[in-house]
Amino acid sequence: MEPLEQGISVFGYRDFLKSRGIPEDSIRLVWDAVALHTSIGIVEYKETEAALMNFGVGYDVVGKNFDFISAEARQQVIEAFPRNKFKHNILHAFLEGFKHKPETTYGTINADVCELLLPGYKRPNFCHHVLHSPWDE
Repeated sequence: MEPLEQGISVFGYRDFLKSRGIPEDSIRLVWDAVALHTSIGIVEYKETEAALMNFGVGYDVVGKNFDFISAEARQQVIEAFPRNKFKHNILHAFLEGFKHKPETTYGTINADVCELLLPGYKRPNFCHHVLHSPWDE
């Protein structure tokens, strides 16, 4: 059974890869690619493989650099792998991963998903945290 079929989290990948003899440097690279692919402005400065995953995800999810790939090539990919209303379904799929712990989305694009789809969700605000810190000033 593959890791995604088992429901292994990003944290479980370390043990999964280690148990299969994958070197520590490669495990760290997988971690960076998976953990940072939703962190805007960081992964572009990491290893090529991590940046490439971010590029692919950005291209697929929000159409970043859409014209880098020709219309003909895009059509071939869509014929082989239909999107099936991807851009409407992806947000709900994201939410399933963290709706039980929305506080963990602070500072990531996942907070946008919570704000859109979780009734009553109030996005944490950095300025509020600074102004209401326990410092007596």
